[in-house]
Amino acid sequence: MNDKRKAYEEKFDAQLSEWSAKIDLLKAKADKAKAEVKIEYYKNIEALQNKQNDAKAKLRALKSAGDGAWEDLKAGAENAWTEVKTALHDASTRFK
Repeated sequence: MNDKRKAYEEKFDAQLSEWSAKIDLLKAKADKAKAEVKIEYYKNIEALQNKQNDAKAKLRALKSAGDGAWEDLKAGAENAWTEVKTALHDASTRFK
């Protein structure tokens, strides 16, 4: 495995960990919300977790891919990354 690939995968791992922590904070805010709002918060959190799980699956595929397939899978992982980042930003904005 080349250094660039390893660094990319480590960065992706770190970002997923950071997102997990932010999702936990959103859950804590949702728990404190009023009942009417709580349902909407949890729908958003569930959608966010689904996107994060997709990103995790893409990372697992990247880690197990051969060098030839790695570049192809990288694009899909980056798309998943962008979706989670956008969804997390949107959820954080709504939960303020």
